[in-house]
Amino acid sequence: MPPRRTWALYRAFRRAPSNNPTLFLVLCAAFPMGESFSRIMPYRTRIKVCGLTRQEDAARAVAEGVDAIGLVFYEPSPRYVDVESAAKIARLVPAFVDVVALFVDAAEEDVCRVLDTVKPDLLQFHGDEAADYCRGFGRPYIKALRVQRETDIEGQAACYQDARGLLLDSFQPGMPGGTGVTFDWKLVPASLRESFVLAGGLDADNVGQAIRTLQPYAVDVSGGVERGKGIKDGEKIRRFIEQVQAADQSISGVKRQ
Repeated sequence: MPPRRTWALYRAFRRAPSNNPTLFLVLCAAFPMGESFSRIMPYRTRIKVCGLTRQEDAARAVAEGVDAIGLVFYEPSPRYVDVESAAKIARLVPAFVDVVALFVDAAEEDVCRVLDTVKPDLLQFHGDEAADYCRGFGRPYIKALRVQRETDIEGQAACYQDARGLLLDSFQPGMPGGTGVTFDWKLVPASLRESFVLAGGLDADNVGQAIRTLQPYAVDVSGGVERGKGIKDGEKIRRFIEQVQAADQSISGVKRQ
């Protein structure tokens, strides 16, 4: 099968509901009987660029091929963006690229205001929010954990079973995120491999190793693609994505077209 067709089918397979009978029939027709998807489909790590504050940075990230952009609604953060500016950025984002709204122990009315004005696709809770709080908005969400040696990652994952994903970030006292520091990847339980989002100090120099070591579902980068706090660097975004794709190819042996 031509690589471009393979890639298109793989994207459809990963994005579509698992109970989609039409897609199942398409895939059955596309692949020889008995041939394993794992041998044909290219491995692909999703990419989120977080902490965007400018429309031009969002446009560049989308043009380079990210799967999601993150907007930070936590005022102490140097990457904080107000609701009105965030709405302008979100309106530039095309279909099939997710807008993620990040909160840290926010008041419910603040979250609701963002939902009404920015209309994000996904919520990200990066503080000490309980599962009931996270699910109370009736929207898809991911929960971030700040990882240190004593963190019970599997126990926390069990508490947020309805989350669309678990994001693992570095623990730094007094900093809920954007630390620019990696954590010990050996702390990631085997049971979560391929189903979590990896964050914490990622950049073009280490993301390839991270993917080859952990094979996460997605990677989340902020400071690693910046030239200043909240100001993204288009060339760094490009290099980061290139390294992600190179690592994916080394795992699957299939080059993305």
